[in-house]
Amino acid sequence: MNKLYIGNVSAEASEEDFETIFEQWKIPHSGPFLVKTGYAFVDCPDEKAAMKAIDVLSGKVELHGKVLEVEHSVPKRQRSCKLQIRNIPPHMQWEVLDSMLAQYGAVESCEQVNTDTETAVVNVRYAAKDQARLAMEKLNGSMMENYALKVSYIPDETAAPEGPSPGGRRGFNARGPPRSSSPGLGARPKVQSDIPLRVLVPTQFVGAIIGKEGATIRNITKQTHSKIDIHRKENAGAAEKPITIHSTPEGCSNACRTIMEIMQKEALDTKFTEEIPLKILAHNNFVGRLIGKEGRNLKKIEQDTGTKITISPLQDLTLYNPERTITIKGAIEACASAEEEVMKKIRESYESDMAAMNLQSNLIPGLNLNALGLFPSGTPGMGPSMSSVPPPGAHAGCSSFGGHPESETVHLFIPALAVGAIIGKQGQHIKQLSHFAGASIKIAPAEGMDAKQRMVIIVGPPEAQFKAQCRIFGKLKEENFFGPKEEVKLEAHIKVPSFAAGRVIGKGGKTVNELQNLTCAEVVVPRDQTPDENDQVIVKISGHFFACQLAQRKIQEILAQVRRQQQPKPTSGAQPPLPRRK
Repeated sequence: MNKLYIGNVSAEASEEDFETIFEQWKIPHSGPFLVKTGYAFVDCPDEKAAMKAIDVLSGKVELHGKVLEVEHSVPKRQRSCKLQIRNIPPHMQWEVLDSMLAQYGAVESCEQVNTDTETAVVNVRYAAKDQARLAMEKLNGSMMENYALKVSYIPDETAAPEGPSPGGRRGFNARGPPRSSSPGLGARPKVQSDIPLRVLVPTQFVGAIIGKEGATIRNITKQTHSKIDIHRKENAGAAEKPITIHSTPEGCSNACRTIMEIMQKEALDTKFTEEIPLKILAHNNFVGRLIGKEGRNLKKIEQDTGTKITISPLQDLTLYNPERTITIKGAIEACASAEEEVMKKIRESYESDMAAMNLQSNLIPGLNLNALGLFPSGTPGMGPSMSSVPPPGAHAGCSSFGGHPESETVHLFIPALAVGAIIGKQGQHIKQLSHFAGASIKIAPAEGMDAKQRMVIIVGPPEAQFKAQCRIFGKLKEENFFGPKEEVKLEAHIKVPSFAAGRVIGKGGKTVNELQNLTCAEVVVPRDQTPDENDQVIVKISGHFFACQLAQRKIQEILAQVRRQQQPKPTSGAQPPLPRRK
């Protein structure tokens, strides 16, 4: 992104003229100037130099009576969805910028670029080429608080030569990397919720919500300081379309109330007589906690708000649609109050899961959160799909746990009464779970008539283990096998070569004690075990999901070290427990 295009160049301009200008303004360049009729090109050594040339020269420096225009040189095939917007007022709020950008389409990411200028610069990626083109046409040269915005394409290395890019690239963090608070554009307020509000609206009301030339939707985004994506192209021919609202909890609720009012007015105008309930989409991971034990949480919301709430059945879920539909019936004000309470519960569940995840994820090297499908993405254009497509840069056959894609076997023990819930009707749930996680999942036969526990055998690489075990823990919580305030704690067994058991225990139990302190899981290597036919012994791990996962990863790290040390001179009779990838 360091090649520059210089436009509005006089016919009299020469290479020497440009050399003089760049030297005068102390802008380094790494190659000769290629001067054509009316324009020129030059390479800069780095992004910082390119940005300095744009900031200092573009629209400000005159050559032979013509004011130069300087921007990134972008080949046509890379003029896709990425734009750079410069000269943004330094005190402009993120919400205002977001709502301005959202007028032209679904913004996939918006990142601030550090520059030496007083004004701010952002790189924006839209979901589609035509949205980026429209934004460029409308925003370039437009005035914001006495500042004329400068918009140009920047190279989109991911741009496909033809057609839309397959799948989605983003996970739960739909806003791109965190943006710096300097220079200009004060940091995004932390009150914006990471969980968007997603609602389903009847297709016949979408036009009224958008309004003539998008005027209504622009007005809603402005009034409520929100970013709203209407997924019109999703589910072609469907009776309902999803809408995703990004804002503070209050902003989401205000936008939702306004949308309900617009639908009611349109229904009256078009003599539509059916009741229009509020339909909220929520990721299945959070619905169990919304319902509460014996439905107590949901009943309380119904009583407090005077609404009737129903939730779509689990059977409607698919691998590609892990969202449940929460239908709220009642007057607009009652539905609006219920939405606030429902989303408050959903956000609490999300925040609690994220707190646990953030606490542990830095201890699981290379863990790819995006591919796990644990959290809703709210990705514009992807709809509810929790795409398990590998992230950009991930190569087939290489696990995102950092280059160790070997298969592992874990025995997870669940309450015997929960077996039906894990298997599902005609084995549907266990099949879907296996496909989603990319793991083999089997339930071992009961060891006796009165067995209180059953063993689930999970075979797959680390990421598949994480996904499969997470869903099993979640399912047990959701089906109320554990109390509302009780954490799901399970026991997992992994087998290690008998000669490596001492390394897991450590001298005087030092390693196993450190493991327990670090992970909060209970780790036991039973003494006096007789190794099995593969010369392996069992390590028992008990704890909640993240503790259990962390302990498994740490033990696998120890085993990998042992295997590396064994490699130069393999010991006879000792088989590594996992197949090695050549």
